[in-house]
Amino acid sequence: MNGKLLANKNAVIYGGGGAIGGTIARTFAREGARVFLAGRTQPKLDAVARDIAATGATVETAQLDAFDEEAINEHADAVARAAGGIDIALNAVSVIHDQGTMLADLSLEEFMRPVNAFLRTLFLTSKAVSRHMGHERPGVILNLSEPGAKLAVGGILGHGVSAAGKEAFSRLLAAELASSNIRVVTIRPHAVVDAPAAGSYTTDLFKQSAAAAGLSSVQEFLEVGLAQSTLLQRLPTLAEVAETAAFLASDRAGAMTGTVANLSAGALVD
Repeated sequence: MNGKLLANKNAVIYGGGGAIGGTIARTFAREGARVFLAGRTQPKLDAVARDIAATGATVETAQLDAFDEEAINEHADAVARAAGGIDIALNAVSVIHDQGTMLADLSLEEFMRPVNAFLRTLFLTSKAVSRHMGHERPGVILNLSEPGAKLAVGGILGHGVSAAGKEAFSRLLAAELASSNIRVVTIRPHAVVDAPAAGSYTTDLFKQSAAAAGLSSVQEFLEVGLAQSTLLQRLPTLAEVAETAAFLASDRAGAMTGTVANLSAGALVD
């Protein structure tokens, strides 16, 4: 008997070349999934794919703009034809946005950028994959959010609204897809402490906030500044996010849908 969590599962990961997406992809593959990586930067996808292939697992890559409806639909259709269906989809697409600017200095474009972009890619990818999952073969759609969805602090207007929108989208989508045997779960990590070292865009994202806090580096901002706001006095790691995602994507979490897994080390407790 195969004891791997995701044995015989087909998993599509949008943003599969990024720090979080790549780590989750490696973990999914270790747990037996056939992994389909999609993202904008082929060299990053190739690096993750090499790591996965070196373990003997099956992986394929596709250079894809996760904001392009036609390209997303064509890719999902191709994956379903090749694999016989899609069991798991994760959207780990990143969007550069503002954090740290207050309303008086924030432009409408800066405010709307994460709202429009994050919700567009969630809508398009979820719609594309849901046509190829569920019914007699359970399906799972995983999304990523942030504590900004619940926090009441200044300087994160666009970020916070987009995070709240992602969680609302996932909750409502879960209600629509439940009858098709498709679960929808959101993972809400705080800033991930080792993501900058893995090439995450958060290195640039947190520079303004680190400077405003009088801290010398983004890493100090994460380990000293943000970590102190959590119950555990630390931030989650990439490995912890990936292990949680693997469990939530597995049949062992089969009763979970329409909910948020708060993986913020206690930055916010619902």
